[in-house]
Amino acid sequence: MQEFEPIDQHGSAYANSFSAAQNSQFTQQFNALTQKFNSAQNDGFSAASVEVQALAKEHFEFCSQFWTPSRKAYKALAQSYLLPSPYRDTYEQVNTGLAKYHHDALVIWADANLD
Repeated sequence: MQEFEPIDQHGSAYANSFSAAQNSQFTQQFNALTQKFNSAQNDGFSAASVEVQALAKEHFEFCSQFWTPSRKAYKALAQSYLLPSPYRDTYEQVNTGLAKYHHDALVIWADANLD
């Protein structure tokens, strides 16, 4: 498994047909979204709050640029944030507990919005 540097390196692990400019834009969008989750966690918003659920929706919409996950698939993605993985490690480098916080928000959103 490839090691990742904090936040900025995820896109390089996957073969894709996007241009370098597009990949850079995706990375910037994902970094900004991660920072929004971090800010919400630091500000004390619960994963179920309206504010954080709006971020979960934004996350789903970001992911939907590349695939359209079912509830089960989206929750599996969220689960990957808890398992020992570069994803979890990256979130935990941003802020301790961010991986679980992000997971919880996505699971709540998926249960409420996906079939």
